[in-house]
Amino acid sequence: MIYFIKGYIEEVIEDGVVVENNDIGYKIHMSYRDIQKLEKQSEKVKIYTYQQVREDEILLYGFLNKEELNIFKMLISISGVGPKAAISILSSLSAQDFILAVIANNEKAIVKAQGVGKKLAQRIILELKDKFKDYELIQQENNDEIVTVEGIDENEAVGALIALGYTRKEALYAISKVSKDATSIEDIIKLSLRVLMKG
Repeated sequence: MIYFIKGYIEEVIEDGVVVENNDIGYKIHMSYRDIQKLEKQSEKVKIYTYQQVREDEILLYGFLNKEELNIFKMLISISGVGPKAAISILSSLSAQDFILAVIANNEKAIVKAQGVGKKLAQRIILELKDKFKDYELIQQENNDEIVTVEGIDENEAVGALIALGYTRKEALYAISKVSKDATSIEDIIKLSLRVLMKG
């Protein structure tokens, strides 16, 4: 499995880019949002990849950050959501906006993606929201790690961040940094992601 590719943009194509690495050109399918970011890129780029092996071909899907790669993997694990639909969703929504749409049950934001109907959007929200909640969060013996935000159930926020590939420690740290400014679950996730993406 190819985890990421570093190289130079050789060509921008309709549904992705060709990246040159050691005299080999890798065709990588990407979201429209990421393609736009790479169109004028002259420096070496790092693209996280997902490799799909089919009977007749091997396809590479690429992402500029691990958050979107993780969302892509979560999406294609849902019945009825293939790589094409997942890329379409990531073309219309950033990682942050997609998480907020799921948490807020905002199916209208998801159906804006080409080829995604209302029923599929509802299924995505149902399955991923449950997945966020499946993590056993906050309930630890070490009370120092418990983060509380008055009037808000922060378990969902921590679950969302862990599902995106962050560790429990990173999620709790980010939430502790933003809890005083948060007035809703959406705020917690949005502000925490900003902290985590800055590294």
